[in-house]
Amino acid sequence: DVCATCHIHATCQESGGKSVCICNYGFVGNGRTHCQDKDECQIGASKICGNHTLCHNTHGSFYCVCLDGYRASNNNKTFIPNDGTNCTDIDECEESGLCGHNARCVNTEGSYMCYCNDGYKLETGEDSFHQDGNIVSCKEIGCGSPPEMKHGYIVGNYSLLPGSAVHYECQEGFYSNEGKFSYCTANKTWEPATLSCKEIDCGKPLPIPHTTMTWDNSTTLWSRVYYHCKEGYYFNGDRNFSECTKDQSWENITYVCEEEELISNLSIFNETCVRWQRKTGRLGVQETYTFHILGQRLDEKIFSEYVVFNISTSDDNPKVCLDLNSGSNYVVNITTISSTNITVSVTVAIQTKGRLCFPLSASSFSARFFLFAHLAIDSMSKESSGSKGPSERFGKFAFSGLAFWLRQNVQNFGPWCSAYWFPFFALKYDSLPLIFFLIVSTVKEAFNNVLIFNDTCLKWRRNVRGTDVEDRYSFHVQGQRWYQKTFFHEMTFELSTHKQAPEVCLDLQPGTNYSINISMVALNFSLLVSMTTQITDPPFPEVEFVAVKGSAPLLRLRKAEDQNGPISLYQVIVLPLDLQSTFICDSFAATTFFGNTTDIKGYVAAEFRAKDVADNMSIVLGDRHYYGKFYNAPLKLGEEYCVFLKIISEWNKVRTQSCAVWAQIKNLSPTLKYMTAVGLGSVAAVCLILFLSFSVA
Repeated sequence: DVCATCHIHATCQESGGKSVCICNYGFVGNGRTHCQDKDECQIGASKICGNHTLCHNTHGSFYCVCLDGYRASNNNKTFIPNDGTNCTDIDECEESGLCGHNARCVNTEGSYMCYCNDGYKLETGEDSFHQDGNIVSCKEIGCGSPPEMKHGYIVGNYSLLPGSAVHYECQEGFYSNEGKFSYCTANKTWEPATLSCKEIDCGKPLPIPHTTMTWDNSTTLWSRVYYHCKEGYYFNGDRNFSECTKDQSWENITYVCEEEELISNLSIFNETCVRWQRKTGRLGVQETYTFHILGQRLDEKIFSEYVVFNISTSDDNPKVCLDLNSGSNYVVNITTISSTNITVSVTVAIQTKGRLCFPLSASSFSARFFLFAHLAIDSMSKESSGSKGPSERFGKFAFSGLAFWLRQNVQNFGPWCSAYWFPFFALKYDSLPLIFFLIVSTVKEAFNNVLIFNDTCLKWRRNVRGTDVEDRYSFHVQGQRWYQKTFFHEMTFELSTHKQAPEVCLDLQPGTNYSINISMVALNFSLLVSMTTQITDPPFPEVEFVAVKGSAPLLRLRKAEDQNGPISLYQVIVLPLDLQSTFICDSFAATTFFGNTTDIKGYVAAEFRAKDVADNMSIVLGDRHYYGKFYNAPLKLGEEYCVFLKIISEWNKVRTQSCAVWAQIKNLSPTLKYMTAVGLGSVAAVCLILFLSFSVA
């Protein structure tokens, strides 16, 4: 039997109808007498296992492993190539910090190399190294520590490499207009900085009219000077001191000393009362006012009353009610003495409501007898609020020792008086019956109850004539502005109306004080009304729009006119460009650069008072100066901005504003000074490379 004779490492198989012994895989021989191990690795590892491998023969088989620096694609340590496994390079540089500080790792086929960063070198002088257990470090090649600067300090990080720069700034309280950089040269030394920090000196403070100064003669940073108003003037402003600032100038403050006004804004109320304002800035100080009062009855040509009295008050808004007779014209003069012994005087005219006049007449059917008596009863001339009409009121009249209660029967007695006829007594004269009538007439104002509505409209009530009579009114309107001395608005017109409560709306200018004289032509009666119109939005800023790329533009501020009210402030607002379309002028808060916690909100870069603005004034964005309380911060590189100009008007406790987009800034690049530093650094680096090349050669 052939199969019984097969070798232990052979297998009996049928071939062509015969049984044969064939050596197993991994063995070679005749199958019967011998089957010896086959060394598959003898043909070469790269041929049987692939590239970057080692082949290991075993009894009847073999296996492959990857060389150092490679790993099997099946992630096993050994493999047989018939499963498609191959060896791939291991990137040792994926391991962080493999080469240590100030060095970089470069992967190679099956390995890696370490090289020192630019500006560093190995202490051994070699170009590359392995971290194989020995600590190898790269040492910096440079200029050493930069020089110290008196009254200065280094800003930010810096390098010691040739071509690098160190940025200096002066300490607080010092300044410099010279170069602020020191450069590391190719010969590994620092170029001396030209920076020289000098102490800030603001010089002598600016004088303010009508003030005295309290000052210790210090002119260094944050020094203070205090201002005090002279005698006869009072303070009107935000604060009474100014500080020496970083831009070597004293702060501009709105400290204003205005001349005392012992009698200001005099007005009449409740017909016989006057009130005024006292602006002295001296709280609790008594002022004495002398009143001279001249009175004249409406139907008399000379003054019949003269009164003089004094009052003393410390109130800033005094009120005095006068005991005046009805139906009279009064001239009230108020006089006082200022703290500088100057007499201050003002005169006002007051007209009181009508009185009762009593002509006594008799009439007969034959009209042959006439008797007239004129009596005055003041007690009937004063009307109380809520009192009934004349036809429902009673008067008490005494005559010849007899008292009669008389009911008033209303008749028309002319435009200035309402007449009331009373049957008084009857007697016979020459056999003719005589009836005496008491005629009571009341003098009235032609119109009163003047009201202001909708800011520029007036309405009043006619008193003396009915709707069947047309009255003609003459208007004389005069308007002035304290903040615009040349402004004067005047107009005259007439109005005819039957209405019992006429109304008229006037075409007035905003932000103006008006006096309006209304005269009733037929009755020679006039009334003076004062009105103040509110300010409206200031004119739209007139700007020359600028769109730039790569640098901040030079802006020119044009002074606006006080058209709709006094212009108080100009503000320069900086916003991210993507917020331009959503910017709302009225709702933007005046945020400082340092008070802005996020870049998205924007900030006010500068604020100028209107009186400090010159027409076509130049403004440089990012000059690091303070304008008002706002810091003009440098713009960030690579950012895009939009700039708005805001005009603000403030008057009579009303604030209005208008805005215009002024500039767009895109792709902001480094400043010229920064570019110069980088350019010099690049030139120095090129020179160093050429120097080293020639040295090696």
